[in-house]
Amino acid sequence: MHNDIFSGKKIIFGVTGGIAAYKSCFLVRELAKRNAEVRVVMTPSAVEFISPLTFSTLSNYNVVVDTFPATQKDGTNTSTWHIEYAMWADLMIIAPATINTIAKVAHGFADNALTTLASALRSPLLVAPAADVDMYKNKFTQENINRLESNDAYIVKAESGELASGLSGYGRMADVNKIIDAAEIVLSGLKKDLPGKKILITAGPTYEDIDPVRFIGNRSSGKMGYAIAKAAFLRGADVTLISGPTLLTAYPEIKIISVRSAAEMKKSVEKELRNNDILIMAAAVADFRPLTLKSRKIKKEDKLTEIKLTRTDDILASIKKDGKIIVGFALETDNEKSNAVKKLKAKNLDMIVINSVRDKKSAFEYDTNKIIVIHNTGKQKLYPLLSKFQAANKILSEIISA
Repeated sequence: MHNDIFSGKKIIFGVTGGIAAYKSCFLVRELAKRNAEVRVVMTPSAVEFISPLTFSTLSNYNVVVDTFPATQKDGTNTSTWHIEYAMWADLMIIAPATINTIAKVAHGFADNALTTLASALRSPLLVAPAADVDMYKNKFTQENINRLESNDAYIVKAESGELASGLSGYGRMADVNKIIDAAEIVLSGLKKDLPGKKILITAGPTYEDIDPVRFIGNRSSGKMGYAIAKAAFLRGADVTLISGPTLLTAYPEIKIISVRSAAEMKKSVEKELRNNDILIMAAAVADFRPLTLKSRKIKKEDKLTEIKLTRTDDILASIKKDGKIIVGFALETDNEKSNAVKKLKAKNLDMIVINSVRDKKSAFEYDTNKIIVIHNTGKQKLYPLLSKFQAANKILSEIISA
């Protein structure tokens, strides 16, 4: 069983006064579900949107709203709770972060419980802004966001979409799953270390049609390729994802090119690679396709006894490297390393990642994977069973360190 990065982690969750505060409930619930210890701190205006009792129930801890106790008639409390919280935490998340709170934290103001705590924080800080479009695009707001980022806060930028005002544009708080993924990046000790890099990733299966109804395919879900695409984006890369048929979704900022067959994938890879620095070929591309495509559905009465196959083009073997970093995948059932090394050399790859279908909960369809990374220098590394998102980050780190 792989170890979840959130398990046992201490997380302060800050909620500010915006309509997106309702989404914070889902974030706190997900963190608690993944066995993180979550303590919620709210601004006074956040209470106008969501009750502290809701967060107390979801986190199983008391919620902090006021810096000072309501009354001193029964004595005083000398507890410096903000210092204790600040020293206790592994990570602080503020989601949603209003432009008011962003401005205060960026300039060191400490005028409520949340901003006071942020001023004493020792752990990393993750901020997910949310505002109406004109408020978000305001140059002072953008300067404050950049100021936070330049001081090592991880910013999960707002997305474009329909807003509470009825307007559309940038300002909507990032998707809950993206914020969780970003928190995993930060807790893993990673950051936006791929800025300016353009990465092309392939994912999923290819389907080779037999007739208008049937096809030859494989069990690839696309989860590994999509995890690499998401991890690369969160680490600052400009990502293009060429995807075979899958039910998965990527972040809206990732350019998606949908293909069906090996021939379509090859054409898209050749076109897109010109504008990218790195190719990570995580797709499970079919090695064979039917020699002929029937124009109508094959009926039972046709008494089909065989389907003649022909090889598909080998994408990795046919592309022009032209100084690009090329990473391949090898799915093996036996002689894993020797077969992977042959593929590495034959296709002039910089690195190859081995998936083994022999390991439990690894490779096709699972959310976990056990990988071996082999570089063209001969360097090798075996990783234990990891979530595919964690495995994706290991692969990216191997590429960076090569």
